[in-house]
Amino acid sequence: MSSTELKGIDPKLIPTKKLRSGDQIPVVGLGTFGSDRFSHDEVAAAVKDAIRLGYRHIDCAAVYSNEKQIGKAITEVIAEGVVTREELWITGKVWNDRHREVKQACQESLDDLGLDYLDLYLVHWPFPNYHAPGCDGDARNPDSKPFRVEEFMHTWTQMEELVAEGKVKNIGTSNMTIAKFDAVWGLMTIKPAVNEMELHPCFQQQELFDYCVSKEIQPVGFCPIGSPNRPDRDKTEDDAVDIENPIVQKIAKRLNVHPAVVCIKWAVQRGQIPIPFSVRPNGYMSNLESAIKDPITDEEMEELKNAECNSRLIKGQVFLWEGAKGWEDLWDLDGTIAQ
Repeated sequence: MSSTELKGIDPKLIPTKKLRSGDQIPVVGLGTFGSDRFSHDEVAAAVKDAIRLGYRHIDCAAVYSNEKQIGKAITEVIAEGVVTREELWITGKVWNDRHREVKQACQESLDDLGLDYLDLYLVHWPFPNYHAPGCDGDARNPDSKPFRVEEFMHTWTQMEELVAEGKVKNIGTSNMTIAKFDAVWGLMTIKPAVNEMELHPCFQQQELFDYCVSKEIQPVGFCPIGSPNRPDRDKTEDDAVDIENPIVQKIAKRLNVHPAVVCIKWAVQRGQIPIPFSVRPNGYMSNLESAIKDPITDEEMEELKNAECNSRLIKGQVFLWEGAKGWEDLWDLDGTIAQ
């Protein structure tokens, strides 16, 4: 179905979450990491149509290499009078190779996006381990190193300065762990507004989720439906497929919706903010509609806890350093930071 055949959703109907700054972030965002499968122009066209149809939250990142095209789309819908800049929530992220020049990286994103400020800016990964765009899962950078408190705080201090300068309204983290949070928490002047993390029914990260909530860090969930279009380098034979989970499918049958819709409803009702990606109008509109229509029952939410099978899809193995045992070392599974 084309976007012209779809009825938009009043953005005022979409709930928001209040961050520690007092700013309100819409509970469903449009992800824009699709450039391994779709062109930059296709992603930008989806952003433009999604905003026209009611989206107000767009999740971007410099490493996706499509911010110029997305910026053009945003500029056009603002010029059309569809939306004002103040009505949009735009997230950006500093990539691993720019941890020592955060301000320059942020300004480049602002220029590419055609914006004066970002609503939210994240440290994309908590270490400056870089991999070449499009590399395969076996690629390793000899310069990669384990997480270091001093290195992270050098980056975070620059993030805090962006807030002071008015370039960014909120700052946050992505792909953090409890051990890493504990190591830097007392050193931060501005605490993270959000932590963007992998969250879907088959990978619920309950301990980290609860930790974030206890610290007033809003969880934002990527791969909310299990990311079937994720890069091949991130796929392994043991990966769970959320939309094929029997509990998810049973609820989808009751609601007469695609199983992906159940995953989005679960995310919103649980309290995280999903940022699903789609370039198909009926896909991204059903994701947005999920936040306001036909909720999952309390009993079904309880049953969905049993979908958890600890299936991490984005393992991050391309960020490993020499001497690391495996991708598990990135995630501090035993509660200590691997060295």
